Amino acid sequence: MKPIRSRSVRAIAIAAVAGSLALTGCSSNSGKEGKDQSKSKDDAAAQSKPVEYGDAKASTGPAAPVPGAKSGGTINAYMQSDMSHMDPGQIYVSDAGQFANLVHRGLTNYQEDENGNLTVVGDIATDSGQSSDDGKTWTFKIKDGIKDEDGNVITSKDVRHTIERQYAKVIFDGPTFVQTWLSGADYRKALPDGPYKGKHLPDSVLETPDDQTVVFHFDQPRPDLPQALAMAGYSIVPEKQDTQAKYDKAPAALGPYKVAEYKSGKSLKLVKNDQWDPKTDAVRHQYVDGYDFTTTIDQTSQTKRLIADQGEAKNAIQWTDSVDPAQIQDVVTDPAVNKRTIKGYQPYVWQMSFNLDKIKDKKIRDAITYAIPSQAMIQADGGKYGGELAGGLFAPTLPGFDPKYDPYGKLKKPNGDIAKAKELLKEAGVKEGTKLTYAYSNSPRGQAQQVIIKDALAKIGFDIQAKEIDRATFYEQIGKLDNPYDLYMTGWGQDWSSPSTVVTPVYDGDQIADGSPNYSHIDDPQVNKLIKEALKLQPTEAAAKWEEAHKRIVEEINPAAPVYYSKQIQLFGSNIGGAKYSTESSYLDINDVFLKQP
Repeated sequence: MKPIRSRSVRAIAIAAVAGSLALTGCSSNSGKEGKDQSKSKDDAAAQSKPVEYGDAKASTGPAAPVPGAKSGGTINAYMQSDMSHMDPGQIYVSDAGQFANLVHRGLTNYQEDENGNLTVVGDIATDSGQSSDDGKTWTFKIKDGIKDEDGNVITSKDVRHTIERQYAKVIFDGPTFVQTWLSGADYRKALPDGPYKGKHLPDSVLETPDDQTVVFHFDQPRPDLPQALAMAGYSIVPEKQDTQAKYDKAPAALGPYKVAEYKSGKSLKLVKNDQWDPKTDAVRHQYVDGYDFTTTIDQTSQTKRLIADQGEAKNAIQWTDSVDPAQIQDVVTDPAVNKRTIKGYQPYVWQMSFNLDKIKDKKIRDAITYAIPSQAMIQADGGKYGGELAGGLFAPTLPGFDPKYDPYGKLKKPNGDIAKAKELLKEAGVKEGTKLTYAYSNSPRGQAQQVIIKDALAKIGFDIQAKEIDRATFYEQIGKLDNPYDLYMTGWGQDWSSPSTVVTPVYDGDQIADGSPNYSHIDDPQVNKLIKEALKLQPTEAAAKWEEAHKRIVEEINPAAPVYYSKQIQLFGSNIGGAKYSTESSYLDINDVFLKQP
């Protein structure tokens, strides 16, 4: 999941972002001077290389130094609103994913080379994990010298606590891969109160034989576990530091930076964590003294400040916001400004999600799909720098992506097919003036696109009731099962390089719940069956099953209309060094930045 605040990066997600969907062409400042360049689907497809699993040597710190890097100074980070979350267990959105890489640490993490190639390495673990029992059992050893910001030594008990707290209802907005793999779709029933009342998962599921060892036991092979554990949502929450719901506002750091001050709705200050030992960390650096976040600067103002490049803006970056669409030409046509951008293809697909509890007739969903002017939606998000037309729900960054797949003719008619939409609504017996409630984020993109949606759907006879939601809580609100909305734009990106991380979390009927990213509430027996079958196969063997599920979802059910594949363009100040596009985060690589003149 950009200000896009899409799920995942990997995350990032996002969104989570995918295993190795990297844009090696975006690993530098991107764009030759004076050239008005954007990234294409070919760029995305060229980078889908397999992620490697690193050994103990690859997992040993310190991280390779960034050429020319200097120490000192403070980076100013521009945001439009607060972080969606700071509690790792709740993190499944891109802004918080970036934050997590500075403050939190997990068992594993992604190490990224200068060309954007990714290797999963041990973060607090000594390596990326050792599998046995045909991949059903995974063992991790914890490095010596891992401490939280107060000097408490991290042990296997803290890892167990981190996993078990995800079972408690206090955690409602993060990833669920590991929990469901360990305990099934109804995982909360296995430990309803998490670890907070003294109960634990049995050793046959999660075992801590000593302070340095953690063993995961699954009922089937889980070859992707090292990638799942690299997600920000599985970062360590020390048992001694856990304040449950309050932890979201004051988390304890294991990473190179810690929260020094947080003013809700205004600012956030990070300073160096003196308990972080670079010798234990093969990924991160601690070049700058800290980060000052201002969470009240809108996208337009961010862009203006960074174009001007005066005063404190020289030391500033856009956190996960992109260049203001109205100012993109000012950026890309000025060589001096354009060289201060990073550009890249993201793993996110923007889609119009339908609440199937409310819009039950597929003909109505199809009509809306045909009516949406995808090109206009892209223009409101930066034009060719913001995205490309989508034909399906699998992004170009996924292995096996089919660029010709277009069952609704979105590539052929990018401005929509109003006549086809009206024909379907007539067949469905929909009356002129029928009301639909459309929820949208109060970001500039969300506000601009809601005007487009209202206009397009008015042309086919709907009376759209647009409901604005604060961008910081947008996914939380639409993630409620009893939400009052008929449709909403959502962005989703694979959590690693596998269709399983798209189909399973977003379209698996067994995972319908409050906080689940199954925003459409799709529960199709055939799709559910295909998911179960595919998850038992190795990735190459599972590919056909995932594609079958994808086509059934898009063509026969249509829980979400594909609108566009997302791209990113971000600005940074002239005193920022080490800036490059990150394959892992699909944003500025936050691990490598420094100030040229501290």
